[in-house]
Amino acid sequence: MTFAPDPAFEAGSLAAADWPLSHVRLQDDGRFPWLILIPRRVALVEIGDLSAADRARLMEEVVAAGALVRALGGATGRSIDKLNTAALGNVTAQLHVHVVGRRRDDGLWPDPVWGRPGARPWPQAERRRLLDLIAGFSPPV
Repeated sequence: MTFAPDPAFEAGSLAAADWPLSHVRLQDDGRFPWLILIPRRVALVEIGDLSAADRARLMEEVVAAGALVRALGGATGRSIDKLNTAALGNVTAQLHVHVVGRRRDDGLWPDPVWGRPGARPWPQAERRRLLDLIAGFSPPV
């Protein structure tokens, strides 16, 4: 059996990069710079399903994703006030971690973003620019 992202991710996010552990996706919601990290391991549901080494690697990648989300926010002219990080899995069970850049003036502040309506796809030019930034980012090894 080989790794593949759950097909549910295709509906709302775009493949952006592969890091040492995680497949990285850009959430297609122009309201927020938002990355999803999916560890490239088969049949994982919980963080505890990872080996100790992969758990440590995932944490390093989450921190790197936070720095990248801040950079994406800056690239869109919207500095980030707070990073939201979560591994929910209530809708899509495959282990994945969301890293979302929030601003005090975003339309959902201070409420959570998970499962809220109103997503607006990134405009095509901005989407391409963000995907290029993500592809050019090197997480720590």
